[in-house]
Amino acid sequence: MSELEVKRLVRGDAAAAGVMFEMMARVFGEDSERLSEDYLEDLLGREGFWALAAFIGPDIVAGLTAHTLPMTRSPTSEVFIYDLAVRQDHRRQGVASRLVLELRATAALEGIHEIFVPADNEDVHALDFYRALGATASPVTFFTFKSGNV
Repeated sequence: MSELEVKRLVRGDAAAAGVMFEMMARVFGEDSERLSEDYLEDLLGREGFWALAAFIGPDIVAGLTAHTLPMTRSPTSEVFIYDLAVRQDHRRQGVASRLVLELRATAALEGIHEIFVPADNEDVHALDFYRALGATASPVTFFTFKSGNV
């Protein structure tokens, strides 16, 4: 395998972000629509948005998205990992671990020391993966609402 490079995508990286987000949707088997360059540039320009892409040569083989959440009980923030996806042909090669480790290191440099990620209880591989990285499971249930009138 060629050298793996992890890069945080920022304003100016809209083309790479579009490729990464489409790859992630394919990995998850989800429908997705092509995002405009303006939308991608706005997203990548948001200070609290994280988009880490794993490259092997020019190819994006994995991606992680996360959001910084300012806390209200102290003047700190936490990072919420929203999505982490690795192309099937690059799994079990340490790519996902590298993305999470890069996020942890970069967040620490920014003074952020708490990172959390949801994982479906049925997704045994995800649960094992996060535990192997030293994460501690919390008994939490996420609820989802649709916006609009009730």
